[in-house]
Formats: sequence, C-alpha cells, structure tokens
Amino acid sequence: MNQLQLFLPCAAGVEDYLAPEVQRITGLPEHSVQKQRGGVALRSSWRDAMLLNLHSRLAQRVLVLLSFTEYRNEQDLYRAASEVAWEAWFTPRESIKVEVTAQHSPLTSLNFAALKIKDAACDRFRVKANGVRPDVNTQWPDVRIYTHLTTDTCSLYIDTSGEPLFKRGWREDKGEAPLKETLAAAMLAATGWMAGEADLLPLYDPCCGSGTIAIEAAQIACNIAAGSLRRFAFEKYLPFQRHVWDAIKKEAHDAEVTRSPGQKPIIFGSDVAHRMVDFAQRNAQRAGVADVIEFRGGDALQRMPPTETPGVMLLNPPYGERIEIAGVARGSHKTVDAVSNFEGDEPQARFGARELPQTADGGEFFAQLATHWKKNYPGWSAWILTPDLKLPGKMRLKESRRVPMWNGPIECRLFRFDMVAGSARAK
Repeated sequence: MNQLQLFLPCAAGVEDYLAPEVQRITGLPEHSVQKQRGGVALRSSWRDAMLLNLHSRLAQRVLVLLSFTEYRNEQDLYRAASEVAWEAWFTPRESIKVEVTAQHSPLTSLNFAALKIKDAACDRFRVKANGVRPDVNTQWPDVRIYTHLTTDTCSLYIDTSGEPLFKRGWREDKGEAPLKETLAAAMLAATGWMAGEADLLPLYDPCCGSGTIAIEAAQIACNIAAGSLRRFAFEKYLPFQRHVWDAIKKEAHDAEVTRSPGQKPIIFGSDVAHRMVDFAQRNAQRAGVADVIEFRGGDALQRMPPTETPGVMLLNPPYGERIEIAGVARGSHKTVDAVSNFEGDEPQARFGARELPQTADGGEFFAQLATHWKKNYPGWSAWILTPDLKLPGKMRLKESRRVPMWNGPIECRLFRFDMVAGSARAK
C-alpha cells in the first residue's frame, strides 16, 4: 500500500491550483505530481490517500487506479475487472456501485459496460469467498468503482472518498443556488488570498448566500482540515487502520489556529436576504468559524466597506437566462435560473436594487454596482465569477485578470477589477 497510483479529479481549470496543494499535503516533490486533463495523478502511499481526503479543498475525489488495460469490447472489460484483486480492498458484506465515463469510446451502451464490470467483480468474489458476492446499491454504496474509457483504453479505479469531497459536513442550511465548496476554494486560490500569512487582507463577499466563500476562507485562515467533520469510504476498506487514522486526525486538530480573544474578524459576508444571513451564521457555527466571520444583511448597492483597510471582494452573483433587478431587495422579483444545475429551492436574486430600472441582463445594475464600488471601495480588488463574458462592459470597467473556471457544466470567468477612486467611465 506504499506504491499506489492515485488520481484526484477536479473541475476543469483547477489543475494548476490542485497540483501545488497535493504537494503541500503529501510533501512530495514537484516532479512526482503530474497535472492531467481534469485532475492530478501521483504515485504515493495509502497514508497519503487518507491525508488527501482529509485536507484537499480542490479535489472532487481521491481515486486509486487498480487497472489500466486496452479493450475492444465489453468482454475485454469483464476480463480486466475480473483480474483486479477486489478482495484485497473490501469484503462481500460491502455494497458496490459501478460508474462509467467515456471519451470517444466505441461501445454503444455504457450501462451495459457497467453491468459487465459489476458481474466480473461479483464473479470473482463468488470464487474467492465461497459463493458469497457483494450486493449492488446505486444510492448509498459502501464501495464505488469508477471506470473511464477512451477510444481503446480502460482505467478501473476504487474510490476512497465516498461522497464527493465538496460535501464538507457543515452545510445543513442552504439557499437557492449554493456554491460548491471546492469551487469556492478554487476562487480563493486564484485570488492569491492565502492562509499562513502574517497579515491577511480583509475578505468580503457582498452576495454571500449561505456563506460558502466566507466559511471556506475562514477554515483556511484557521487551518481547519476540509474533511474534519465527515466520514470517508476508506474507513470501510480492508487496508484501513483505525489507530493510524486517529493519529492523522489528531495531528490535523492540533495544527488548527485558535482565535485570540477580542480579535476583530477579517472575513465578512452580507446578503440582501436576512434568511440567507441566518443560514450562513448557522453553517459557520457548525464549521467551527462563527467567531472568525461577521455576517450582516444589506443591499449590495448600499453596503459600505466592512473595514478601513482595503481588501479583497470575492463573489458569485446570481446568474441565469435572465436577471431581474427591480424590487429584489423587497422580494418582489426572482432570478430565472435556466442554466444552473445546483440543488435547492427556486432561485432568488440576492443583490437588491430598489430603484433601478429593470433590464434584461442586469447591465444597468452592474454599472451602478461598479459606480458604488469605485466611490466607496478605493484600493479594493473585486473578483466576480460569472458565465457572462461581457460583464466588464456592463460594469464599464477594465478587468486586470480573467481566470477560466467551470461551475459544474457552466463555463465561467473569474474577473478581477481593481477599484480606483472616481466614477465609472461613461458608456
């Protein structure tokens, strides 16, 4: 278990941030961590697999590669899966689920491919375990087997994470379109707002929703392990040793940074919906960072800077097929979100602008927001994640950076705007 081939999938565009995170967690040299399309690969130990599950904020899962072979048909997949020593990883008492992804695969049915791999694993257990085979559970399996097919190769992985790693374990209250924690961490990494510095800049999300960005930042500042509140699939696997895992968790807990009594917060969030502010505060309490963040209600066009020291604004404004602006603060209009695939209730715009004329794309609102920022936030940098490539024009600002990122299936840009005193330039 000291020479495992690990693969950590991540959202497209996050590989450049995930690779140095993996190096920091594992202590491996740079050449040992390879950036690949959609993730990072490395050869490491079982202990490092547990460490990565506990500490990674950017990876979606931690997978162990068990087989890499060529194939031409479903029978080749059956043969490849039957040669994997599944019995070294789990027993027939654990339930399984097989998932298949493909890129230019010649097979006509991925469901049939998954069935053949499941049959191979079960048939191997029948031989190795005196006729006993694991059950299939498609909703809450103990073991997830991932298969990736290309034109002619088949990769078989066992998942050590269980539920995806963005599920940190603290979110019970969520709003209309909760941002995934892994994406919030990627946004923070892109801004360069780093933990461990002597003087962290103030961080402010004026559209905080249920608090994802602020809570993720606060846990980073306090050096709280991302997975400290959750369980992982590897805890049911045969190589798992409880005493080793307990020691890893204790080491992580001992490394947490405690807040000094009376120390003022440097992380802030606000939202036009007071219901969302309540959600954010309860989530922060469960995440162990309630005393590190200051949440308040308020209209984004009226909120003044939370500190005298300029800092970083980081936000994910509501977007969709159409943004309705007028009357948002009094709750009379809602966002029509036709492109987002987030879980939750009916989407609702979170900014608020009581007196603005309604526009189809929110252009007038963003222009007013830019004017407000330029007047009241000189010296701040504002980072906005949006799928709208024309946002700088709507804000009448010139971006200093644009970072490609994917919000689920939505291609976005993280724009940076540097605020200087004065009004936004004329149209």
